[in-house]
Amino acid sequence: MLKRLFRIITSIGAVCLLVVGCQIVRNSGDQMMQTPTPGALRIATYNVHYIILFKETGLWSVGDWERRKRPMDLAFKEIDADVIGFQEMESFGGSSGSDVNLLLDWLLENNADYGAAAVGDPKDFPSTQPILYRRDRLEPLDQGWFFFSETPDVIYSRTFNGSFPAFASWAMFRDIQTDQTFRVINIHTDYRSRTNRLRSVELVADRIAPWAASGETLFVIGDMNARLGDRTTRILQDAGVTFAPVKGSTYHLNRGLNLFGAIDHIGTVGPAELINRPVVIRHRFDGEWPTDHYPVIAEFDISNP
Repeated sequence: MLKRLFRIITSIGAVCLLVVGCQIVRNSGDQMMQTPTPGALRIATYNVHYIILFKETGLWSVGDWERRKRPMDLAFKEIDADVIGFQEMESFGGSSGSDVNLLLDWLLENNADYGAAAVGDPKDFPSTQPILYRRDRLEPLDQGWFFFSETPDVIYSRTFNGSFPAFASWAMFRDIQTDQTFRVINIHTDYRSRTNRLRSVELVADRIAPWAASGETLFVIGDMNARLGDRTTRILQDAGVTFAPVKGSTYHLNRGLNLFGAIDHIGTVGPAELINRPVVIRHRFDGEWPTDHYPVIAEFDISNP
């Protein structure tokens, strides 16, 4: 989709953009995250790009990871979320089911106040979309996954058109401060295939329907590879998801280029009240871009069920 197009454009140094159905937006500038609002629940989503274990040098290699690891930790600390869902948090070794996750281990090692949900033995649980949570604020209650596939409950099953596996992870939490419970559904749709994207979010809509009907508070977050107003996001809106109005770009081509509207989103179902406008942090950390996406953060009041 958009990512592939802009990677081609930037690789040849082109200035002119041939884009169909995409609104080019001005750089809305960096948005600094403020001190957390007392009592609010801070939710974030962040695509951090996979690490290629068999690649020693070059972009996204193990060597490149050594350059990015400190900036990534600095970004994580600035986000300062109670819950953050990651996409592409994978140390890719050529097949699904690797038990190596350099980035997850790094963040947990350097942030002892956080735990990881939506993780497990890679034979049973796809651990590339973990949901990290603040231990002193939240208690994990349950977790699960489903693949964007004809066989969604079969781990690592390929997507509807036979391309690489893609899935949703989820975790349920109890807020220790309010005793309220909520569920986070963390998704990453196919950027190449529009058909895959549409069928994927249709599956998400089906899966969240009974949770919503039972009165749960849901957060539907992730890299959706679609702007608000596109059919992909409209399907979720028709299922009852209300998206926080993210302003400007969230994908920057690993160069700080803000060329089109947000494709990373935070949505809610149920009694979660958005506090202020969501924030997108658009600056380097320690002089480097940690990844090719910006983190998106929003705060919510979930105290009233």
